[in-house]
Amino acid sequence: MASSSSDSPRPYVKACINGARTPDQHPGLPVSPQQLADAALAAHRAGAQAVHLHPKTPDGVDSLLADTVGAAVSAVRHAVPGLPLGVTTGFWALPDPQARLEAVRSWEVLPDFASVNWHEPGSEELAQLLLSRGLGVEVGIFHAEAAQSWARSEVAPHCLRVMIELQADGDTATADDLLARIRSAGSPAPVLLHGLDDSCWPLLRHAGVRGLQTRIGLEDTVLLPDGSPAPGNAELVAAAVQILGEIRN
Repeated sequence: MASSSSDSPRPYVKACINGARTPDQHPGLPVSPQQLADAALAAHRAGAQAVHLHPKTPDGVDSLLADTVGAAVSAVRHAVPGLPLGVTTGFWALPDPQARLEAVRSWEVLPDFASVNWHEPGSEELAQLLLSRGLGVEVGIFHAEAAQSWARSEVAPHCLRVMIELQADGDTATADDLLARIRSAGSPAPVLLHGLDDSCWPLLRHAGVRGLQTRIGLEDTVLLPDGSPAPGNAELVAAAVQILGEIRN
C-alpha cells in the first residue's frame, strides 16, 4: 500500500530567531540569554526542528566572544534540551580573520553547529577549526563565485548543511542556479534555501516546491506572509509550517 503524504517526513524548518538585527528593528527581538531561550522554546513548540541564533551583548550587538556565546548556548540548552542549536560566526561580529579564529577556539560551551559564510575572509580555515572541534558546519553560499570556491574545497564533503542565502532582491532563478552548482559538487549535505525581507516568503515557498530545507525567523523577516508585523518568532514558524504543509499536500 502506498504511503500518503501525511506519512512523509515533515518539512525541515530551522528558526533563525534574531540575526544581526538590533532591538530597534523589532520590539520582540531576543537579545539576552533568557530572551533567546524563551524564543527558542516558543519556536520549537511552533514547529521548528532546530534553532540558529546570534549571541549578543546587552546592547544588541553580535559577539563571538566565549562568555557571550557560552551564556546564550547554555540558556537555550537548559530551556530546550536536545534541540539542535547553531550560532553565527559572521565576520561583521569580529572583522579580523585571526581574531575570529582565536575567539572560536576559545569557546568552552559549544553549540551543535555554526554557520560559515563562504565568501568571508578566512572561511575555509574557520570551517576546518569548527570541524576539528567536533562542530557541524553550515556553509552559507551567497553567490556563484562562493559556490564554485566551496565546491573545490576540502570542506565540501564534510558540511552538515549547505545554505543558499539570498538577499532581499534574490529570486527563484538565482536560487535554482546556485542549487545546480551546489549539487554538482556531490556533497552529501542537505541544502537549505532562504531569503531576506522581500524575498523571504517567496523563497521559502520555492524551498518547499524544490523539496529543500528552509528557515524562518526575525533574522529573515519581521513580517508575516500577509505583510502584517510578526509578533515574534513562533508566529513566523507557524506560518512557514502551514505554507510548507500546503505545498507538500
